Amino acid sequence: MIIYFLRHASAGEHFVNPKKDEKRPLDKEGIEQCGYVGRALAAMAVQVDVIISSPLKRCTQTASLVGNEMGYEGKLQMEAALRPEATFADFRNLLEKYASQESIMVVGHNPSLSQFVGTVISGSGSEAGIDLKKGALARVEMRRNQGTLHWCLTPKVLRTLYAAAVESSRPNTSRK
Repeated sequence: MIIYFLRHASAGEHFVNPKKDEKRPLDKEGIEQCGYVGRALAAMAVQVDVIISSPLKRCTQTASLVGNEMGYEGKLQMEAALRPEATFADFRNLLEKYASQESIMVVGHNPSLSQFVGTVISGSGSEAGIDLKKGALARVEMRRNQGTLHWCLTPKVLRTLYAAAVESSRPNTSRK
């Protein structure tokens, strides 16, 4: 199974009230980040069988916007195992639930999402040091209970890669 770990995009300042914070939407920068991430994934011909999101608004927005950009037509799945306070045991149960899928995208929060990536790639039961920035995306290939990190990209890198791809696809109009 291939797992794309996507941390939600920029959503401004944290609200002290937990109920209000759960409904905190993406900010302008976060919406732009989702566009770059989704377009870069589409340019890389990444396809997923299912997109699974934390039920918090900033995650569902990230999942929806990125999914739209990459041409995902399935239904967005919400899972409590991707909430900020989720444990690795919760995440392991989520993986078992979706074990029949070849490729999934999980959209969640830190610190749990970075911990999940670190734990699946460490192999020793400990945790590798991975820090997913807002809007960052990691590709992990799972074999049994061990994962291999193939890449981890920030929105800034994805924006640069996408811009380079667009530029290289334009006809050369300079005169010689």
